[in-house]
Amino acid sequence: MSYASHIIHHSKKLRNAPNLLRQEQALLVRFFSHDAQPSIDIRKAHRHSYVPSERARVCRSFSSTTKSLSGTFTRDVSTTMKLGNSISGSKSNKQLSCMQVQLRRGFSSDAALPPHQELGMPSLSPTMSEGNIARWLKKEGDKVSPGEVLCEVETDKATVEMESMEDGYLAKIVRGDGTQGIKVGEVIAITVEDEEDIAKFKDYTPSASGASAAPATASPEPTPPKKEVVVEPVTSPEPKPSAAAPSGDRIFASPLARKLAEEHKVPLSSIKGTGPDGSIVKADVEEYLASLGKEAPKAKGGAPAALALDYTDIPHSQIRKITASRLLLSKQTIPHYYLTVDTCVDRLMDLRGQLNALQEASGGKRLSVNDLVIKAAALALQKVPQCNSSWTDDHIRQFHNVNINVAVQTENGLFVPVVRDANKKGLSSIAEEVRQLAQKARENSLKPEDYEGGTFTVTNLGGPFGIKQFCAIINPPQSGILAVGSAEKRVVPSSGPEQYKFASFMSVTLSCDHRVIDGAIGAEWLKAFKGYIENPESMLL
Repeated sequence: MSYASHIIHHSKKLRNAPNLLRQEQALLVRFFSHDAQPSIDIRKAHRHSYVPSERARVCRSFSSTTKSLSGTFTRDVSTTMKLGNSISGSKSNKQLSCMQVQLRRGFSSDAALPPHQELGMPSLSPTMSEGNIARWLKKEGDKVSPGEVLCEVETDKATVEMESMEDGYLAKIVRGDGTQGIKVGEVIAITVEDEEDIAKFKDYTPSASGASAAPATASPEPTPPKKEVVVEPVTSPEPKPSAAAPSGDRIFASPLARKLAEEHKVPLSSIKGTGPDGSIVKADVEEYLASLGKEAPKAKGGAPAALALDYTDIPHSQIRKITASRLLLSKQTIPHYYLTVDTCVDRLMDLRGQLNALQEASGGKRLSVNDLVIKAAALALQKVPQCNSSWTDDHIRQFHNVNINVAVQTENGLFVPVVRDANKKGLSSIAEEVRQLAQKARENSLKPEDYEGGTFTVTNLGGPFGIKQFCAIINPPQSGILAVGSAEKRVVPSSGPEQYKFASFMSVTLSCDHRVIDGAIGAEWLKAFKGYIENPESMLL
């Protein structure tokens, strides 16, 4: 009945409903809400706030909590749409379905504050919950166009450029250069459409999130006053003197207890023993001294007082925090096991030398051992697809793409850019792509598409650092990571006339998620990988 009474009350204005439906469904919803003021003409509000060319932006910026030109009101969209549907049908639902966009159109009860747009911290990766502002590339007052870079945002993976979505002017930078710990969705800047509106946002501060989220129609019931409970202070009981032994009886005490009592001039008759047959031990004397407020002497030759340490506190970077949390999650939730194998790399090194000679003759870049390892790992994953999978609560997801993440250590932290479809690419393509991704990682300019979507990871501490063998932590949600050690010469039996010969061997360790990869499957993958390394010509077929 309440909606019917409102319709009858606004019957005169219903004559213009067909025209309004074709212009602004969002304003029509406000027109029929409980909080709309009958004295305000919706046509005037339309002229003051939007023009028909803004129709697309209205549906994006309209939200369930909106500030109108006449004041702030809050309305449940689902309830309001019941009335809107009876008038405009499914068209209103389609236009209001885009309300999830981060950009919001703001209205203020202050007539001096024009319509504006609040830019929130975007979510630039699936695991991002907060970000940092590295630097602003636009200044307050600058004109911005769609596609222009506004600022650089440091995410949990890399530093990403944030672009403008609309034409306008940057009126206010709420979060300046170097601001850290900004939650996703938190306002970082304000844009306006008209240049003359910039000065009106000089002292602007965004409203607290959720301040107007509560429905205006329902007022919370007053909570009953809490009864004050007077708590009496608890006083510690004074130590009661221990029951003294009878004067005529002999007092039994250990030599150490006697010595400690004599040093503190404490009569043994005042101490109650807890040792065998009521004898007094060292702990009884120390407890009695503690009850009197005296401190038992420290053992001779005890450790000296701790010396003051000189140190520097280094703040956590965003990449360091997310690396720590993900690796901790991996070790706590993924049942790791490790398989190690030694591979002979003599033929691999010979093939690499031949290919590098061809590359130099044609002006190409040299191939590294890691490029050949990436190719061998990708082909082994293609041969044993069970290792190219990840665990979910309902099923094991086996990937058809072989995307290899490559660990790259930089001054800013550890990055893992991805080489997509490595099983289908040639060695020179893999080498060039890894080189470009590593350079972008060192420059902290990786984009989300450069590191997302990997299915397996390769990390190499052998070539750069000479580490013989190590075990790596799985990069979730993947189920395997290959740790590559250094190559070293060994003396091995010879099948020729000589009894022994020298050969170069490289140790590799596969870390597996036992939920996804059984031991036999992991061993089968290592066997395939070793086959490609020891017979590298097969990778070229």
